[in-house]
Amino acid sequence: MPGTAPDASLKANAIGFLDALVIGLNSTSPAYSLAAVIGPIVALVGIYAPGVMLASFVPMLLIAAAFYYLNKVDQDCGTTFSWVTRAMGPWAGWLGGWAITMTGVLVIGSLADVAVHFGLLAAGLDGWASNQLVRQGLSVVVILAMTAVCVIGTEMSARLQDVLILAQVFFLLVFAVVAIYRVYAGTSSLDGTPPSLSWLNPFGAGGSALTGGLLLGVFIYWGWESAVNLTEEVEDSATAPGKAGIWSTVVLLVTYLSVGYAVVAYAGTRFLAENAGEEEAVFAILAHEVMGGWDWMVLLAVSTSALASTQTTIIPASRTALSMARRHALPPHLAHIHPRFRTPEVSTWWVAAIAIAWYLVVNQISENALLDSLTALSLLIAFYYALTGVACAVYYRRHLLENAHNFLLIGLGPLVGAGLLAWLLVESVSDMSDPGNSAGGASWFGLGPPLVIGIGIAVAGVLLMCFWRVRDGRFWQERRGVVDPALVHGGKS
Repeated sequence: MPGTAPDASLKANAIGFLDALVIGLNSTSPAYSLAAVIGPIVALVGIYAPGVMLASFVPMLLIAAAFYYLNKVDQDCGTTFSWVTRAMGPWAGWLGGWAITMTGVLVIGSLADVAVHFGLLAAGLDGWASNQLVRQGLSVVVILAMTAVCVIGTEMSARLQDVLILAQVFFLLVFAVVAIYRVYAGTSSLDGTPPSLSWLNPFGAGGSALTGGLLLGVFIYWGWESAVNLTEEVEDSATAPGKAGIWSTVVLLVTYLSVGYAVVAYAGTRFLAENAGEEEAVFAILAHEVMGGWDWMVLLAVSTSALASTQTTIIPASRTALSMARRHALPPHLAHIHPRFRTPEVSTWWVAAIAIAWYLVVNQISENALLDSLTALSLLIAFYYALTGVACAVYYRRHLLENAHNFLLIGLGPLVGAGLLAWLLVESVSDMSDPGNSAGGASWFGLGPPLVIGIGIAVAGVLLMCFWRVRDGRFWQERRGVVDPALVHGGKS
């Protein structure tokens, strides 16, 4: 890249396809995502919660296809930042990169907190789990430890992720099997309901309920693109990272439907709806109901899920910052790569430091402020996913009409995915503008706190971008890229 020393590169071929797939899966934190979302979705759509999860999968798959085809022409760890810059210009590209980086800052502290909380519950240390000072202190330690793993090497990160995903999937599978068995055996301690294929109908509860459910459901898939952020470090970097991203969404769909069916079938809709605001109700209270004295397995699944995601969420934020810095879109020191480990050490530690500061400060504002900051994530996620879908169609625009494959998979599919996410973005803004829809019903400047946080991050990004444009305008002088025809012909597309 321009202005980068020849040896200042990430470690090529550090991991393979399966490692990238595992990292993509763990980045979504599937166990914790289910714990946080299944209750609210059931409260909206009842037994059709699995159908909403299925419908939410559609835009994710379409955007994953955009990531795949854009990665084929540009193996840059900055992903959306680099692709949007080449397709649509530096201003849009910079804002896409900013959105990715800030999602990491907003969520890392919360994930570490969940890992600590459920880990303490699994160990029977309920008193420590309820002590805010202990939890926050241990959460900071977890963030620092996971950051160190990211800096030491991508291989170590992958090995740790392999262990965590195996533990998480095993525990979730045991939980799902036991729950379904008890439903059919008639030993459910709650309002058990035998599962039915009709639950896969996303329109069963009506259009308005589906809209609200999709706003929740689409974001349980967020994070799979971490596999693509590792493109410069994965073997067969032109295709393997994109394939890992696509397969991550498919595996997540199977996981969510399997566990979602088990939870709804065992607990029934009333229990889940009544406890929709309490994420512990699903994988803490419900775990004890299903597993009895073996409930620690499910608690540990949530803990390992959040722990894995704490580490993997650092990856896209740090590598996007690296990509931006080496193209002069951010201060150059963020592009420094460790000479031994060949990882972006400076940007990685900066992401961790800002995330820790955000986590500690927001926790002091109010009891619900951290939850509100997580809700604001939906705005940033929908924005940069939609931007990527549009960039794919724009980048390949001269090749879309050459055959049906290009038109449907490279053009129409990503645009439909972008359109769905843009619609969800508008719906999110409308929903968040009402303070009554925020955690605790708080009001900031007459709006819901999540919307204020989202607007604040957007304004801060625009101001920083304008400042850096004046300070160093080299990035804004880049020319848009042109697609190599060889990449869309000869069976390579």
